[in-house]
Amino acid sequence: MSEKQKNKKRFTKLRFKYRLLLINEENLEERFSFRLSRLNAYSILVIISLFWIFLMIYILAFTSMREYIPGYTDPNMEHQIYTLEQNLDSLENRLQTNDYYLNNIRRILNGEEIGSRDTSSFQTRKDYGNITNQKSIDDSLLRNELEKTGKYNIYYHETEDVYNVQFSKGPKVFFTPINGIITNKFNAAKGHYGIDIVAKHNDAIKAIADGIVIFSGWTINTGYVIAIQHSGNMVSIYKHNSSILKKIGEYVKAGDLISIIGNTGEQSSGPHLHFELWVDGSAVDPLKYISF
Repeated sequence: MSEKQKNKKRFTKLRFKYRLLLINEENLEERFSFRLSRLNAYSILVIISLFWIFLMIYILAFTSMREYIPGYTDPNMEHQIYTLEQNLDSLENRLQTNDYYLNNIRRILNGEEIGSRDTSSFQTRKDYGNITNQKSIDDSLLRNELEKTGKYNIYYHETEDVYNVQFSKGPKVFFTPINGIITNKFNAAKGHYGIDIVAKHNDAIKAIADGIVIFSGWTINTGYVIAIQHSGNMVSIYKHNSSILKKIGEYVKAGDLISIIGNTGEQSSGPHLHFELWVDGSAVDPLKYISF
């Protein structure tokens, strides 16, 4: 028998009809019946399987059930925690105020004079004068590592006048934020206002120049983000960090460690640094200003 005849025979078996009967056992009366082939059975099984698969995907992707997936966090959790912290702080202040008010009422009832604010019901003051600082071996090793890392940073001594005429006329040198491979370049037409740099795991990210931290926090799309305001109306932005080492309002110098490379945020597809440079409110290509 040829291969073609075998395939035709198999296809014929798939289309062969079977009848399923439901019969009353007492009087052998036929109650229900239907005809079904193997091909029909396979088709129904595939349709039911696809239906359940799409249903589970929809439930996990667009309903609250996705919060039970390991590793997935609720996007609103951070906002809720921030709100709860504010409410807790307000309640603590209100409790302290009420305690102060009740203590004054007690003084008045006892005929005592209202003096300075009674802090006996608040947090007691502790004496830390007898505490001695002892350097551990791990602390010394960490200090040596950080000193080696910042040995060749572009630092200026605090006593130097960095705004003198000679300095202002010289070229402005930017520090490379991280050593790595550029995988995605600047393309404003496609909405990519920076460059993506892939580096080693847990590599430290450094500030490109002196400035003040104007943003240090978390966003859903870009994860942990830190932004620094520099002179000349220039802002540098570092996104998708695993952790941030500086807070808003802190002054940083060129080469200071500001964050650790990571893979946070919904727009991140792997561990990397998304670096943006803005001048006079417009995004510019960092490769034209910094040598990577």
